[in-house]
Amino acid sequence: MRRVIPAALVALLLALAALAGCAQIPTTGPVGKSRDGAVTLGNAPQYIPPGPRDGSTPQATIEGFFNAGSGYQNDFTVARQFLAPAQSVSWKPSNRTLVYRGSATVVANGQENGYSYEFDLAYSVDGEGIATPFPAGTKEHIDVTLSQVDGQWRVSKLPDGTAIPEETFKQLYKSFPLYFYDPSFTILVPDVRWFIDNSGVAKSLVSALIAGPAPYLRSAVTTAFPQGIHLERESVPIVDNTAQVDFTSELRDASFTDRQRMRNQLLRTFTGISSVVGVTLRSNQSDVAIDDPSGGRAAPDPIVDPKVPSWQIGVAGGELVQYVNRQATRIDGLRSVSQFGPHQPAAAVTQHLYAFIGDGPALYSVMPDQAPRLLDSRTRLSPPSISPFDWIWTAGPGANGATEVVAYKPAGVAEGAEVPKVTMAPGWLAGRTVEDLRISRDGARALVLSTQGGSTVLQLAGVVRAADGTPRELTTPITLSTTEKNPRRAVWVDEVTVLVSGVSANDPVTPELVSLKGGDPRQLPALAGIQSVSAGNGDQEITAQTSAGVFLLARTTWIDVGKGVEGLSSAG
Repeated sequence: MRRVIPAALVALLLALAALAGCAQIPTTGPVGKSRDGAVTLGNAPQYIPPGPRDGSTPQATIEGFFNAGSGYQNDFTVARQFLAPAQSVSWKPSNRTLVYRGSATVVANGQENGYSYEFDLAYSVDGEGIATPFPAGTKEHIDVTLSQVDGQWRVSKLPDGTAIPEETFKQLYKSFPLYFYDPSFTILVPDVRWFIDNSGVAKSLVSALIAGPAPYLRSAVTTAFPQGIHLERESVPIVDNTAQVDFTSELRDASFTDRQRMRNQLLRTFTGISSVVGVTLRSNQSDVAIDDPSGGRAAPDPIVDPKVPSWQIGVAGGELVQYVNRQATRIDGLRSVSQFGPHQPAAAVTQHLYAFIGDGPALYSVMPDQAPRLLDSRTRLSPPSISPFDWIWTAGPGANGATEVVAYKPAGVAEGAEVPKVTMAPGWLAGRTVEDLRISRDGARALVLSTQGGSTVLQLAGVVRAADGTPRELTTPITLSTTEKNPRRAVWVDEVTVLVSGVSANDPVTPELVSLKGGDPRQLPALAGIQSVSAGNGDQEITAQTSAGVFLLARTTWIDVGKGVEGLSSAG
C-alpha cells in the first residue's frame, strides 16, 4: 500500500524541524541556501537531518533514512542511525548516488518486512563520479528489508549507495573535468565527473584520476599515472594554495618525464578548485623531485583546449573560399571545384587539406596544386570533419545496410594512388542515420548526432587510434542531453561545449549550447531559416547562415555580417 503524506502535514513537519534547529536542503523549487544551521565546507551546504524517532513505522523509517542521505558530513552519521548495527558498519554510501525527479514513494514489495523505495530516475553517479543520465519516466526502485532493534524499526538489508532528489543533487554536487592525455602525450582531454563539492573533493578528484578514464574514453586516451599507484593517505591537504598529493612508492619509481606529466594532469584537474594554484608531488610525506637534476629534457607543456584559426571555410560562387573579417577570398593554390557543386565544406587547421560534399552526393577532398579527388559516393553522407592527423570523416549507409563511419587520409598520397581508408560500423549506430559527426579538436572524441524513427540522440564516443594516428574504432558512447526538438547540426565550441541546431528553410530555429559539465542546455536566440552553424573559440564566435546571409551571435541577438557565402565552418 502506498503511503502518501498530506501537503499540510509536510509543511508542519518542516516548520517543526526548523524550530528544532535542523536545516534542510530543499528538494524541489528554486535552488537556495537555508539560513538555519547551514554552513559551507567547500561550496556544498551542510545540514543536520533529523535522526530516527522512537515508534516510527517502517515506512517513516525508510523515508527518514533516505532523507538523511543528503547529510554527507561525518560519513553520513545520521543516515547510519537508521540502520541495524551490522549494516551501519558495512553500508558504503559513496559507491553510488541515484538522483530522482520529483518525489519518491515507499511501497511494500511482498517480502517479509520488505519495501521498495520507488522513483523516476534522472541520473546515476558511481563512486568514480561518472554520471549516467536517464530519460524522464525511467522507473527505479531500491529494495530494503527492516528488522526490530531494541523495539525500533531499523533497515537491516539494503544495497550500497544513496538516493537524493534532483534539486538536492544540484546543490551538493559539482562537475569537475579530470584530464587525461591523448595517445601522443600532446593534448589534455577532459573527462567530466561529479562529486560533492566539500573539503574532501581534492581527494576524490585524485582518486578518480589515478583510477583511470571513464569507459567511453578508456581506449581513446592515456595517463601518466602508473598501474598500482595509490594515495598514501585518505586526504589531499591544501597548504598555501598548493595541493600536497602524497602517493605510494610507484611515484618514486616513475621517470622524471612521467612525474611531470602526472603533475600536468593534476594541475589541470585542480582548476575546478579555486583555492588550488599549485601541486606538490610527495611520497611517504616527503617531496619528490619533478625536474631531472642531470639536466635531462623536460616534458613539454601539454596543449589544453586546442584552438581553431579565426577564419572559416565556406562556398561562394561555386568555389571554396576562406571567410574572415566579413570577407570571402579564394584559397591560394586551390583548383576550381565548381563543377562538383560543393557544399558543406571542411578544412584542416593547417590549411593544406579541404573536403566537401558534392552533387550526387559524393565526398571530395582537395589540396593546393592538386586536382579534387573523389573519396566516397554512397546514397547519403554526413558533412565531413577533418581531425588531427588529417583524416576526413563522414558517415552513411553501408552496402549491407549497416550505418558506417568512414575515415580517409588523402594527404601525402600521390594523384591517382589509392587513398587510405578505414571503415567502422559501430553496433550502437545500427538502424540510425547520422546527421552530423564532428571529431573534437583534441582528436580523441567523436560527437555524433543521429536519428531513428523520428527521434534524435546526441552522443559522445572515444576515438581509438593506432600508434601512427590511424583511427580503428569508436567506443560505446555516452548520451548528452538536448532539448532541441529536431536537431540536425552539432559542432564543437570548446573542449566541453557543443552547439546544436535544427535547420529550416523559413521557420525560426532555436540553437542551444550543450555542456558536458551538465546542467540544462542554454538556448540561444531564435533565427529564421538556419541552414548551417559554426563555432570558433567559445560562445562569442558563433555564426549561422541563412538564405538572407551570415549572422554573428552577439549575446542575445543575431547581427547580419554579410552575404554571398554559404556553409561556413570552422576548421576541423
